[in-house]
This record gives sequence, structure tokens and C-alpha cells, in this order.
Amino acid sequence: MAEAKYEPRLKQEYVSRIRDVMKEKFSYANEMMIPKLDKIVINMGVGEATADSKKPSVAAADLAAIAGQKPVITKARNSIAGFKVREFMPIGAKVTLRGARMYEFLDRLVNIALPRVRDFRGLNPKSFDGRGNFAMGIKEHIVFPEINYDKVDQMWGMDIIVCTTANNDDEARALLTEFNFPFRQ
Repeated sequence: MAEAKYEPRLKQEYVSRIRDVMKEKFSYANEMMIPKLDKIVINMGVGEATADSKKPSVAAADLAAIAGQKPVITKARNSIAGFKVREFMPIGAKVTLRGARMYEFLDRLVNIALPRVRDFRGLNPKSFDGRGNFAMGIKEHIVFPEINYDKVDQMWGMDIIVCTTANNDDEARALLTEFNFPFRQ
């Protein structure tokens, strides 16, 4: 008996509704021209890594809990004496999400984490790079429900980059708006 494959809620919504809306709005000639989400990259830089070498591994553990995937510890490319950083010193963690994990993370980000951000007035609609990718930053990683607030000794920010297959910013903005991204007016 074939086992039913799990489909994330946002992916089902993309296939059933969002693709049709995008095709109607931009009148694509081909189904393959419709933009879709490619990947989400989450980066957590740990500036205190110069003083305490255990900080990047603690940040990586938190990032693993948030993303549901093991992150890679990032190392410094070159030495910077002013910041007391040596070459190959661990200074952060990053993870790249694709497929089902990407849709699950996006669902949690839009519906749970962003509403918990203090003084949140919406995402900047100008944070696109010109090629259809959207970048945003979060100042506190504790807005995610996977992080236990009582066990956190240090707050870390994170960069979240949503990469799409859109050719320009307008298409990507329309796609992310359909995914309920709370852009400022």
C-alpha cells in the first residue's frame, strides 16, 4: 500500500491558488514561467564569538531548532585586527532550506514569528535585490516558538533571505504578497 506523501499547507496553497493568480496577473505564456519559491537562507552572525568560542555552537543549536535542519558553522574569511577576528575563526551559523522544510518555515515565519516581533509595522517592500530575492532581518531570535525564552542567555539577530525564481522585483513582490507577507503600505 502506497504511503500518502506529506505536503506542507503553503505548498498546497501555491499549487491550488497562487499559481493561477500569478498567471492571471502577469499573463505568462507557459506554466514554467510562473515564479515559485526556490530556497530560504537563514544566517545568524555571532559577534561575541571573539570573546567566547562556544557562542557559535549555541547559536547553531538555536538555529537548528528554528529551521528543523542542521546548520553550517560559518568561519571568518580573513583576519581583522580591529574586531579581534582571526582567519577561519567560527563567527556564526547559516542554513539553507528547500522543499517541504522551506514551506514549513515560511508558514511559521509569517503566521507566528512576525506577529510576535515588538513594534512590528510590516516588512519593507523595498528590500528586494532587483533579481526577485527578498532579504529581511530579525533582531531577536526568541520570536520563534521553538526557542524556550527561559533558557536563552543571549539574544541573537538573524538574516532571512527568500530566493524566488521571479525575474524582477514586481513579480517577486506579488508572489510573496500572495503568501501573506505583511508588507508595509
